[in-house]
Amino acid sequence: MPDNGPKSALTESIFSGRRPTRAGDLSVETHGIAPIGEDQRYGTPGRLFTVWFAPQVNMAGVFSGTLAIVLGLGFWLGLLAMVIGTFLGSIIVGYLSTWGPRTGTGQLPNSRMAFGGAVLVPGVLQWLSSIAWTALVGLFGGEALAALLGVPFWLAVLIALGVQGAVGIFGYELIHRVQAVLSVVLFVTFVVFAVKLVGGHQIVTPALVSGADLAGAFVLEVTIAFSLAVSWASYAADFSRYLPSDSSRGRVFGFTVAGLVLSYTFVQGIGIAAADVLSEHTAEGVRTVMGGGLLGALALAIITMASIGSGVMNDYSGSLALQTIGVKVRRPLSAVIVIVLAFALILWLNAADTATRFLDVLLLVSYWIPAFVAIVVVDWVLRIRGRATLNPALEPTDKRDAAVAVVVFVVAYGAAIPFMNTTILQGSIAVAWHGADIAYYVNGLVAAALYGGYRFVRRRGESG
Repeated sequence: MPDNGPKSALTESIFSGRRPTRAGDLSVETHGIAPIGEDQRYGTPGRLFTVWFAPQVNMAGVFSGTLAIVLGLGFWLGLLAMVIGTFLGSIIVGYLSTWGPRTGTGQLPNSRMAFGGAVLVPGVLQWLSSIAWTALVGLFGGEALAALLGVPFWLAVLIALGVQGAVGIFGYELIHRVQAVLSVVLFVTFVVFAVKLVGGHQIVTPALVSGADLAGAFVLEVTIAFSLAVSWASYAADFSRYLPSDSSRGRVFGFTVAGLVLSYTFVQGIGIAAADVLSEHTAEGVRTVMGGGLLGALALAIITMASIGSGVMNDYSGSLALQTIGVKVRRPLSAVIVIVLAFALILWLNAADTATRFLDVLLLVSYWIPAFVAIVVVDWVLRIRGRATLNPALEPTDKRDAAVAVVVFVVAYGAAIPFMNTTILQGSIAVAWHGADIAYYVNGLVAAALYGGYRFVRRRGESG
């Protein structure tokens, strides 16, 4: 029997509202997850480059780059592993981003076609992930602002999150505009930062591990970089949903991938080069490298701006996720809820070993995403055949297919556990493989095989 949940959920009046009508329309966007009509779209794919470039140019990205040195890979192997993982994750986000113009709605609302009402499961995970990522980037912004203003850390975090929340409330168009400006400002600032690093610091460091330990560390670093990029997969269409339905899919894909790959390579490369300075005390390390004084203060201000630029993406997508799982609140209010919960998580992250907690959260918040991607892609490919666009609110979801999707989603996560490597959870296979973490790939492949196999067999049975 078909499940009409997606239709009723996506078209409820509380999920509609005022939409931006053109570039530069900065009024508050109250529109939520309801599909946007083809006659209400605007913009060009080129906007996607800056909306995906700016959010990655922050200290969270730099800090993740330092992990390659912490793992003992050295500069060149660390850089290679980072580029491989970043590219693999980015092409997934780029592909999903092409769904925005074809459906007029965000990534998680689109997934209702595969999961039906059971979208509650990945929806809650995505909502929690958006809070976790807001906290990860807000941690560095709060630290920088506290050092800049000489105020307590908690107060600095409140200030930064307050600004971020305001941008998130205004929504889609202001986010695109802010990211366009920040792309230039952050790139120039971080170039100066990188130049400063070259003077007086050893950049090209050798690998400190060898043999099986080196192989394990290399795979783990690929996974860390992959997790950063692929974590945007459940957000992808959120920032392309206003584009006209006839937008070039190649351009949507290309600008999204370029923004992610170039930004991550840039900032993580800085982290790999500067690991000895930045491995623990990020804000003070930056101020020291920049030489203190006015330049050091400017760097701290830019770090705060960078955290806000990244955080608004998580805040916005988190607000759509809360609606997708059925919470009937206006999008601006749901954005505020994400901010409040992120504040508590930031204080927890700052209370102990930041490096350990950062790595744990970085990996754990995204382990479920490959299976989610595999399931929604299989469903999408079967639906979209021969059609340029589709309206998710009018697409039926078979209850049996939705139930199988949830079961596969859970089974795939369980299958990946032995391959996970965090301080919270170390799988037996990851330990045997000297720390190599391939849980993401196992998660996605198991889901693709099980759900894809099920839909193929059922389709053949129906046609026969």
